[in-house]
Amino acid sequence: MKSMTGFGKSTGELPNKKITVEIRSLNSRQFDLNLRIPGLYREKESELRSELSKQTERGKIDFGIFSEYTGEANVVSINKPLAKGYYNELKKLSAELSESPKDILSLIMKMPDVLKSDRQELDKKEWEQVRKLIDEAIKDFQKFRDDEGRVLRKEFTNRINLINELLEDVIKLDKQRIPLLREKLNKGVSELKEKIDQNRFEQELIYYIEKLDISEERLRLKTHLDYFLKTMTEASSGRKLGFISQEIGREINTIGSKANDAGIQKLVVQMKDELEKIKEQLLNVL
Repeated sequence: MKSMTGFGKSTGELPNKKITVEIRSLNSRQFDLNLRIPGLYREKESELRSELSKQTERGKIDFGIFSEYTGEANVVSINKPLAKGYYNELKKLSAELSESPKDILSLIMKMPDVLKSDRQELDKKEWEQVRKLIDEAIKDFQKFRDDEGRVLRKEFTNRINLINELLEDVIKLDKQRIPLLREKLNKGVSELKEKIDQNRFEQELIYYIEKLDISEERLRLKTHLDYFLKTMTEASSGRKLGFISQEIGREINTIGSKANDAGIQKLVVQMKDELEKIKEQLLNVL
């Protein structure tokens, strides 16, 4: 079992730059990727998306590669002839309008094509180093998910076992419930002091008791609980466990509605409480 929540990070030094790779995720029904990478690595975007989809499976994923220059790097230059042209034209316009130019340099730097980036080609060796950092970050990310998954699995096991214990208490009360109910109905009929058809009464009694019988629901609930524990050992079991928890909920609700017994209904409320806590945490399971 893995958690859908995860975090991974790696850092490395390259010539003239420091590279940091970060990946984090939150729960989501689908694979939802937010990718932030420098323009130099943009040609590798398709490759990255494919790899991250395979490695993370699903979740709201934030992935970023951050580049920090540590040496000299002339990656931006000023188009001086164009800047001077803008300057001269702005001065002429100011004179015609009888307006004094304010912060003219700042205005010029915002003009189109004044600043230009020197086109860089991605070096194969650099990408190999960056790719190693990406693999390290993903490995760190997967370890985080595994650790969180172990915590979730322990919590689910404890809560399922508690529901099992509550079900055993329901079984104990249920064994006493039907005989007591039969005795109560017989006593009520005898107090009427009316002559009744005993055979018809027995038929109606059997029909009534069958409507209150929860033996099948108890058996199905026990089966679902065991299946939940077994499924937790499977990879990417989050969705499947969600479906099983729905079936567990249906059986618990049916037991509560059919039991017509205060003691059993109290146990049902406790089982529902544990199941709701399980459902909340299942949202975080991959």
